[in-house]
Amino acid sequence: MTSDLFDYDLPPELIAQTPVSPRSASRLMVVSADDGGLADRQFADLGEYLLAGDLLVFNDTRVVPARFYGRRPTGGRVELLLERFLDDGGRAHVALRASKSPRAGEVLTLEGGLYATVLGRTGELTEVMFSGADDLMGLIERVGHVPLPPYITRPDNENDRTRYQTVYARVPGAVAAPTAGLHFDEALLARLAGQGVETAFVTLHVGAGTFRPVRPETLAQGRLHPERIIVSEALVAAIAATKAHGGRVIAVGTTTARALEAAAASGTLRPYIGDTDLFIRPGFQFRVTEGLITNFHLPHSTLLMLVCAFAGADRVRDAYRRAVMMRYRFFSYGDAMLLWRAARENK
Repeated sequence: MTSDLFDYDLPPELIAQTPVSPRSASRLMVVSADDGGLADRQFADLGEYLLAGDLLVFNDTRVVPARFYGRRPTGGRVELLLERFLDDGGRAHVALRASKSPRAGEVLTLEGGLYATVLGRTGELTEVMFSGADDLMGLIERVGHVPLPPYITRPDNENDRTRYQTVYARVPGAVAAPTAGLHFDEALLARLAGQGVETAFVTLHVGAGTFRPVRPETLAQGRLHPERIIVSEALVAAIAATKAHGGRVIAVGTTTARALEAAAASGTLRPYIGDTDLFIRPGFQFRVTEGLITNFHLPHSTLLMLVCAFAGADRVRDAYRRAVMMRYRFFSYGDAMLLWRAARENK
C-alpha cells in the first residue's frame, strides 16, 4: 500500500479559509449504506438520518492557543507550534522554526511574558520548558495564537478563538480541532436530543502530526504519532446500552473513531486512559463505530485512509469526486460527510 492510492485533484479555491455561520449551515454529503448513493444536504438536516436510541459520540478535547512568536537571546525570530504537553509542569514538544536551531539551555522570550527554555531535540521536535507565571495555562491561553492548519493561509483572528473550537469542548490539550464537531451548534444539539438521539463523550488530544504527509516509514511501521485518549467507564456503559437495544454508535470525527477503536483493540471495548499510536487503514476491522461524521480530508492523509477503511475506498473516491464537482468546501472549516460502515468484503 502506498499513499498514492489516496490522492485526488482538489482545486485550491475549494479549501475553506473561513467558517460558515451559523455552524450547522455547512453542507452535508450523505453516503448511502446500501448502494453508495450520494445525497447533497445541509448539516442542519442531520437528524433526518438518525433514529431515537442512536448514540453520537463526540470528542470533547479543547484546542489550546498553541502557536507562539518570539525572539532568541541573539534577537533572531522564532516561531513555536506546540505539539503536545509532556507533563503538567510546562514541559512540551514543539515544532520550532528559526534561522538557526537554538541550543539546549537557550531561553526564548515569547509574547506576553511567556518564556521557553530549550531542553534538547527529540527527532523532528524540540523539547522545551514553558515558564512565566504561576498560572501557566492561563498565560498560554492569553498570549498564544490559534493554531490554524497550514492550508489556511490567513493570520488567525479573534473569531477563530471561538470557531476553531467545538461548542462542547472542555478538556484542554489539543493543538488541532476535531473538525467534524465544528458543525454542531446548540440549536442542532437540542433538536437531536428532542428526537431521542443520545450523546456521549470521548477525549483525544489531537496533535499537530495530523497535518503531516504520510511517509513510507509510517506505512511500513503501521503506527502513527501517539495521541492521548480518555475512554471512560460511563462511555463504555453508554455504548453497551446502545448496542443492547439496537441503536447505532456514530463517531463524530475520525479522532473519536480512532479513540473508540483503540480502546477496543483487545476485542472488547474497555475504559482506557493513555496514548494510542493506532493507524487505521483499509483492512482494519472496526469493532465499535457504525456511523461516521467527518470532514473532507487532505490527499495522502492518514485521516483519508481511515475513512476509506471505514466506508470502502471506492465509495469514498466516488464521494470525493462528487464533492469537487459540486463545489463542497474542504478541510477544517469545510463541509462534512455522513457515512456508514461498509461490509468488510467491500473494503
